[in-house]
Amino acid sequence: MDLLRSLPIGLYLEQPITWLHRLDPRVKLGWLLSFLLAPILASAMWKLSLVALLVIISILAGIPWRALKQQMGWLLLFGGAIFLVGIFAPDSINATHQLRSPPEPGMEIAQPYQYVLFKLDTGVLQLKITRKSIDNAIYASSLIFTSVYSTTVYLLTTSPEEVTTGLDNLMAPLRRYNVPVTEIALTLTLSLRFIPLVLEEIQNLVRAIYTRGIDWQKLGLKNSAKVWLTVSEKLLENLLNRAEQIAIAMQVRGFTTPNTHKVDWHQLKLRKIDFLAMAVLGIFWTARFIIGGQIV
Repeated sequence: MDLLRSLPIGLYLEQPITWLHRLDPRVKLGWLLSFLLAPILASAMWKLSLVALLVIISILAGIPWRALKQQMGWLLLFGGAIFLVGIFAPDSINATHQLRSPPEPGMEIAQPYQYVLFKLDTGVLQLKITRKSIDNAIYASSLIFTSVYSTTVYLLTTSPEEVTTGLDNLMAPLRRYNVPVTEIALTLTLSLRFIPLVLEEIQNLVRAIYTRGIDWQKLGLKNSAKVWLTVSEKLLENLLNRAEQIAIAMQVRGFTTPNTHKVDWHQLKLRKIDFLAMAVLGIFWTARFIIGGQIV
């Protein structure tokens, strides 16, 4: 069980270097926020298009399948389960559609409106699919996929130093209002660097439990809970020790305050590919407002 490979959360893919790696972190952050905000009040087709667009971008970027297959598999399974649950969930709306006035002579409705698309009532089991339940299911499943997958692709192709520099540059105007921008960016960098350490500690503890060959059936529920409580305490203790070691290492190197120990993490420079990405982002939002709106 290798959590660092099966759950590439917060890990940076150093090789191969794709065109997504070469994009400016500020531009990639704009695209990430767009994928997170675009599904709001959008039509079902637009939400599904975002999922397809994310997959196409991953394929065109040439991100190795080994870095995405495990997480994408679980993500698709989880999203599919949410879709199936949401599609049969009641929406608490009893909608009927009737004409307010009698139809004129010779006037016929070619395709009458149907709110309930499928209904099954066997006396024991009742299933009903409505237009709203389909829309809710698409919204929930696509939102989870786009939010998790877009963040994963962003972190895979953007180093923590680039993320820090990009956020520090974008939030620079907030310094006028005494907002600790540098401290916030530094905290984010340390958090991203700390995620692999957390996964490593969890992996080591799980392997330690497996190597001891514990028979969980003989232990019972109470003793099993005690074992996992002990493991959780050990995990918390190891993580606190790691955090203390990082803090001591920073103090030894003189990094007490960002004002007295400034580090240039990454040089920001917009290139032709960045301007092209921003132009495509403008087209993206234009299409969102024109054809991606929710149909009421």
